[in-house]
Amino acid sequence: MKLQLVKFTIATVLLGVIGYLAAVRYNAAQRKAQPAKTPDWALLGWSEQLLLLVKTEQDTRAVEAQLANFPAADLAAALPNDQAKKVFWINLYNAWYQLLYTREGKRDPEIFTDRAIGVAHRAFSLDDIEHGILRKYRWKYSLGYLENIFASSQIKALAVDTVDFRLHFALNCGAKSCPVIAFYQYQRLEPQLDNATRTFLLAETELDTVNRTVVTSKILSWFRADFGGAQGTKQLIGQVFGLEVSSYSLSFRAYNWDADLRNFAAQETKGLGATPESE
Repeated sequence: MKLQLVKFTIATVLLGVIGYLAAVRYNAAQRKAQPAKTPDWALLGWSEQLLLLVKTEQDTRAVEAQLANFPAADLAAALPNDQAKKVFWINLYNAWYQLLYTREGKRDPEIFTDRAIGVAHRAFSLDDIEHGILRKYRWKYSLGYLENIFASSQIKALAVDTVDFRLHFALNCGAKSCPVIAFYQYQRLEPQLDNATRTFLLAETELDTVNRTVVTSKILSWFRADFGGAQGTKQLIGQVFGLEVSSYSLSFRAYNWDADLRNFAAQETKGLGATPESE
């Protein structure tokens, strides 16, 4: 009797395990079969169009209205992954800095803190975009190490899942030491951000192989946690220059805050705002 009970128990456990593994395989197959979530192409296109109109000095208000009137309940779903979030918010940041500075006459600090950017019936500031959404609600003055405990649920719902240090080489705040302005696109984002990183660091970094020193942009000090601290920064610079610099001393050059507006990268603008289906 005991032997039969043991056999029955073993059989039940095996059946349970087999059923569990089958369910796991089925769910994995279902996830694989489901198409990846795609962004709202019109929304991404408007962010590019806004920046293009700023570059060509045309009236931006019609596109601003489209962005401001986008359904609030649909915004998070319209930007379903980090790739879409980065494209949309980087383009918006770069366009709005120019608008706030030139059209609205705003200056530091209010140019960064005033919630004057209308998106989906909500108002955002440049700081909301950079430190809240793109840097996953980091406290602005914590070097990237601390979360902003006062970040709103709205910002948290829209924020990226993973902070990408390359965004610091894509955002332009109108100063001479800022990276150039480019038009970021969903299908080309990865090589674009890689190129922005390489171009900026090559221009802003000095290596002395005799004295074993690295001097680079203050940006990498202000947001050092985003870059993995001093060692992460040196590893990045070593990759860009093709040198081993982990034992080099690291310092940062003074930031030039002199105004340098409309510093656009040389880039083909044909087809900006087009969806993948229409290209």
